[in-house]
Amino acid sequence: MAWITKPSATQTIPTRAEPYLTAAMKATWERDLIPRYATRHGALMPILHEIQHAHRCVPYQAMIEIAGFLKISPAEVLDTVTFYEEYTTEKLGQCVIGICQSIACEVCGHKKLVDHVRSKLGIEPHETTDDGKFTLLTLECLGSCDTAPVALFNETLHENLTIEKVDELIDRARQESGGGGHH
Repeated sequence: MAWITKPSATQTIPTRAEPYLTAAMKATWERDLIPRYATRHGALMPILHEIQHAHRCVPYQAMIEIAGFLKISPAEVLDTVTFYEEYTTEKLGQCVIGICQSIACEVCGHKKLVDHVRSKLGIEPHETTDDGKFTLLTLECLGSCDTAPVALFNETLHENLTIEKVDELIDRARQESGGGGHH
């Protein structure tokens, strides 16, 4: 098997004129977040979470800005973003469907749910529909084994799922995002 190398030393990072970290964000973090930690680095994950929530991903430009704010290297920020499944450099859909694939959910039929969503939306796990409305994820244990199978629709846990319930949740998310048609 051949190793595929990336030209990361010469890679161009997409940038925009407007910074991702606003003066107001930095002031709030300095006042409310930084004092909670022994080092500035300790505030990295909460800051990443806020950026991810606001932009549906953590853009590379934002990583560089975060590194400057926290006085750490951009590589440390990138390492964290790429290590944890919670963060992504690719923009997520307006509705993120995260289906649990733990052993309890597996026994209770999570695969049927994943296959149904794949078919209904025309995407594979960790892909986003072309219209940007839905992202399908498969996640490890969501901590609700007694109500398996379960899934997160954005950050709301839905328990004892059936294909019919999943269809209702997808249809509701479609209506809320203003799109009536299928993918």
